[in-house]
Amino acid sequence: MPGFLLTQTASVACAHQGRGTPTTVNPRVKLGGTASIQQVTPYAVAGCPYLPASGGPCVTGLWTTGTTRVTSMGMPLAIMAAPGTCAPTGVPLLATATQTRVRAT
Repeated sequence: MPGFLLTQTASVACAHQGRGTPTTVNPRVKLGGTASIQQVTPYAVAGCPYLPASGGPCVTGLWTTGTTRVTSMGMPLAIMAAPGTCAPTGVPLLATATQTRVRAT
């Protein structure tokens, strides 16, 4: 699935609108001077309003798929079109904005 590569400044959120931040960045590939994100990089989710009594809030998120033809350091990169999942709630992790110059498959 082709999509725009995610960078550390991409807007990422859980389905409840908690803000996602990558825990590490990929130092080898930069897009417009901003570090890219590998598909295996976990995201820390802060500000999720989902109530603990309902199984929340979202704490972490992870992309379930990434690039298949483009890798960095042997690992696939995260793309905007790929699905992600938050834990412990299981709701989607969504990328709503990222750079729009580099697409990969």
